[in-house]
Amino acid sequence: MHVHILQHVPFEGIGSIADWLSHRGATVTDTRFFAIPQLPVLADIDLVIALGGPMSVNDEEQLPWLRDEKHFVAEAIAKGKAVLGICLGAQLIASALGARVYRAANKEIGWFPVFAEPAGPGAFVFPARAEVFHWHGETFDLPVGAVRLARSAACENQAFQIGARAIGLQFHLETTPESSRAIIGNCAAELVPQRYIQTEQVLQGIPVANYARINLLMTNVLEYLVRAGD
Repeated sequence: MHVHILQHVPFEGIGSIADWLSHRGATVTDTRFFAIPQLPVLADIDLVIALGGPMSVNDEEQLPWLRDEKHFVAEAIAKGKAVLGICLGAQLIASALGARVYRAANKEIGWFPVFAEPAGPGAFVFPARAEVFHWHGETFDLPVGAVRLARSAACENQAFQIGARAIGLQFHLETTPESSRAIIGNCAAELVPQRYIQTEQVLQGIPVANYARINLLMTNVLEYLVRAGD
């Protein structure tokens, strides 16, 4: 299995996905847009994972590689490749498929629950309620043909699915204690008092068991995506 990672900033990596890739014996390649924004040929790739980042998918003038990345993501979905978008990655999928991405009414930073939506036969099924890690200030409309998988009190579109092989997650299931510290260290200025923003003290005090639960859910999402192509 060949997995290609789309990484936008050095401090937002694959987290717990690394263990899943190792267990699967996957061949892993990546595009690091902060270094060399060069995209591969899709032909031999089985799974594309688009990670998060502090930029907006609407920043094409400042970051022209976003245009190429959106074309790449849209092509991957059209060709039936497995595609997973996380936070910015989910917004990229939405934008690549023609949906609007815009500033959310509320920034959502910290551990807040998402609630499963009835998605119909064959779709990925989230737990009825799951406490997950968020760090986002934008949201999106669902692309045409998408099925909403989860919502939260702050954000209606938290997860969606396109066909059998593409899933967008507005939240982070791959986060580990180490990757949480990395994003806090680089983005602490965003931790201002708001309804859906937790303090650094709260974020630093999250039990390891919380990370283990979301990491298991991340594994379930990945297994679902690759099984859909078997």
